[in-house]
Amino acid sequence: MSSTTLTKFALGMMGRLRPRPAIGDATATIALPAPEARGGMPLMEAFALRRSSREFAHEALPLPLLSNLLWAAYGRNRPDGGRTAPSALDAQEIDVYAALPTGAYLYDAGEHALRLVAQSDLRRVTGYQDFVDEAPLDLVYVADHRRMAMVPVAQRESFASVAAGAVAQNVYLFAAGNGLATVLRAWIGRDAIADALGLAHDQQVLLSQTVGYPAKA
Repeated sequence: MSSTTLTKFALGMMGRLRPRPAIGDATATIALPAPEARGGMPLMEAFALRRSSREFAHEALPLPLLSNLLWAAYGRNRPDGGRTAPSALDAQEIDVYAALPTGAYLYDAGEHALRLVAQSDLRRVTGYQDFVDEAPLDLVYVADHRRMAMVPVAQRESFASVAAGAVAQNVYLFAAGNGLATVLRAWIGRDAIADALGLAHDQQVLLSQTVGYPAKA
């Protein structure tokens, strides 16, 4: 475990893990190009390549690639509002946040756009590991319990965790099929993330997932 990881963990335990200033100018809305919903690697080949990686290049993902990634993760794939990942009772309780160098954004699946929620670089807050600080994209999966009124309170976290896992697997398969590296992370400071994103008390941080190009040997 590196000294950076230990320092971040200690700051997290003290409630002092904070975002860094944004790199570059943040725009209020990033309109994403229309996703390419056809083509790509055959599914069985993507399964064969699916793996976790913790070494990332610092190179930013091009906007068309980011668009396809977010749509594959949890975009709308039907006119009735259905999504690419399932949720119990179609609650669609998972929100996907994207921590970029320029700021943190909420993915709006209906408009297929990113909405700015924090004008800071939140990447270092999304986990205690070293690589999250400099990887080009850290996704955060948040459950909004307000959309789960039909689910018993005691079961909401488990239901939402299953839904978030489905989103994460979509990201894994997209990464495998498009030459990207990714890793799902549960060792995170949930309170620090919630505070940095300005979440309400009934919004629960579940998991983070880092995505980027593989580090060059």
